[in-house]
Amino acid sequence: MRTLIVLTLLAVLVMAATCYESRESMESDEYLYPFLNRRRASDFIQADTRLRAVTQERIRERSKAHQEHQRELCEDYYPCEMYAFRHGYPAAYKHYFGRRRTK
Repeated sequence: MRTLIVLTLLAVLVMAATCYESRESMESDEYLYPFLNRRRASDFIQADTRLRAVTQERIRERSKAHQEHQRELCEDYYPCEMYAFRHGYPAAYKHYFGRRRTK
């Protein structure tokens, strides 16, 4: 019987020690307002920077300069690229793609 009383007292002490509500938890706003509104809920999450970078790259691809399009076209064609190393991309583009032959 004595061991049962000791075990009960020990269980009460353990429960009191672990279930104690500290004053610090009462001071936070979360105790009074446990739910956040939708705007504040996502404030701490930053948008993915990789997604933003991909979006910016796609925008840049749509609005490339005329010379950049010519350079890319020349880079895709190996003889034009070799000619460009020696004479420059504008001359290489003119040499290979400047005169369009139609029959």
